[in-house]
Amino acid sequence: MERTLIKDLRGSLEKTVCIEGWLQTLRDQKKLQFLIIRDQTGLVQVVHWKPNNEALAEQISQIGQESAVIVTGKVIDNPVVKLGGLEIQLESLTVANNAGTPLPFDPFAETLPTLDYRLDWRYLDLRRPVNNLLFKVETTVEAAMRNYWLQNDFMEIHSPKLVGAPSESGAELFSLDYFERKAYLAQSPQFYKQMAMAAGFERIFEIGPVFRADPSFTARHMTEFTGVDAEISWIDSHEDVMVSEENMLAYVYKVVKEKHGDAIKELFGVDIVVPTVPFPRITMRETVEILKSRGYALPADKKGDIDPGGEREIAAYVKEKYNHDFVFITDWPITVRPFYHMRKDEDPTLTRSFDLIASGLEITTGAQREHRPDVLLKQAEEKGLHAEPIQFYLDFFKYGCPPHGGYGLGLSRLLMVLLGMNNIREAVYIFRGPTRLNP
Repeated sequence: MERTLIKDLRGSLEKTVCIEGWLQTLRDQKKLQFLIIRDQTGLVQVVHWKPNNEALAEQISQIGQESAVIVTGKVIDNPVVKLGGLEIQLESLTVANNAGTPLPFDPFAETLPTLDYRLDWRYLDLRRPVNNLLFKVETTVEAAMRNYWLQNDFMEIHSPKLVGAPSESGAELFSLDYFERKAYLAQSPQFYKQMAMAAGFERIFEIGPVFRADPSFTARHMTEFTGVDAEISWIDSHEDVMVSEENMLAYVYKVVKEKHGDAIKELFGVDIVVPTVPFPRITMRETVEILKSRGYALPADKKGDIDPGGEREIAAYVKEKYNHDFVFITDWPITVRPFYHMRKDEDPTLTRSFDLIASGLEITTGAQREHRPDVLLKQAEEKGLHAEPIQFYLDFFKYGCPPHGGYGLGLSRLLMVLLGMNNIREAVYIFRGPTRLNP
């Protein structure tokens, strides 16, 4: 018999159906057994009258919670039942896979174990409806991004993740043996995004894995994550890049709100607000002064930069002044930016670059790139880089490369902001950190 999804049972009243899912709850009474069965679309109550089939009743009593089962039965209208006002009168049941007992933890308990423990049993943790929704939202976000870019004449590329030279420095790189030489896992697709500009692709995007050998144990860092990157040619400044990103994000929020807004409100307690464009813009120098005026002192080692506390404080300022959850921090000092960021003509100590802060969390870094090879080489040398390891990259700019710029956005950080989550470990399918390589 063809499978019926639980969400579609109302259309099969008085008919015999087959449902497939997990046994979430079993109430085994003297003469009645009540089974709550769950599939990806919802829950349904299944009722079995024990005297009708005592052998089946005995089988049911032995089924472990969260077992995978196949149920056939008649769909009956029953307004008393809270789960959709209907139930299934059981006719047959097959245990596809009986769950061992006891479970490492009950994913539907009111009180859950620690996050790290749940990550050890991630496949159980993911059964919770809130996590099911999380990855439906992630799917919608990626689809909306692609749709926006395709509507605006972008091409999708897939850059290599095995690279022969670091994109910025030797820091935060995973190295590995590559036959008789050394290779690295890509910490960004930066060089290859720019290669596409030199190739005349003009507008490109990529959604793919990024690797950072960063020994951080914060709620916002991972050693492997999904990066969202875009690059565009023939720009006048980093302003063009910011306009492109803010329009994309506003579109994504609109699509997510339309498709999942009610469910997000129910399970995450978040009202999705589609951001207005343009987003506020504040220079880095202005940011420092604003933080000082609010009594926030940046750490001494953050000269020219901003720490997470500063991000939250400037976000609070923007919320108060502009009633906005996003802000571009622009014009960063060259001292804290990579060599390929273009400097400002009027002040060479500053770059045509930006970070995007969303609800107090940095989610994007972007810039206009330096496309003049002589200037690019000089800036690389100033950063202590030698030409030889990055010569292949410098060659991109020798034969006619247009002015261009782009950004890199962390997908999981965006989901954290979108859904009001506090820890990036929960916003990714499988978390990878300095001490976690399993599951």
